[in-house]
Amino acid sequence: MKTRLDKFLWAVRLSKTRSQATELISKGKVLLNDSAIKPSREVKEGETITLLKHSARFQFKVLQVLDRRVGAPLVKDYITDITPPEEIEKLKTYQEAQSIYRLTDGKPTKKDRRELDRFMDDWQED
Repeated sequence: MKTRLDKFLWAVRLSKTRSQATELISKGKVLLNDSAIKPSREVKEGETITLLKHSARFQFKVLQVLDRRVGAPLVKDYITDITPPEEIEKLKTYQEAQSIYRLTDGKPTKKDRRELDRFMDDWQED
């Protein structure tokens, strides 16, 4: 059995929709056997799919090819996660940094701005 890569990513729940899968592949965020490919490329058993998410590279090995979307519990029959632990740590570090940033609205208040200006003025005079 042969299946397009974009359809396979959607079927094994690595993307929410086929159009999102196609977009990810076109942008170079999905690699097949560590090479850039087109969304229409056919997937075969034993190939490695690499997903680039933020700064991490997630890797999955294709166990079986399918053409219909399956439920989440059945995904493990079709792909296996072979991502190295250090890549998972990279993503956790990124998510932690983002959560800290999102605690504020990202923009200093008027009071924060005055304190920053005072600090910078004092720092430059010394």
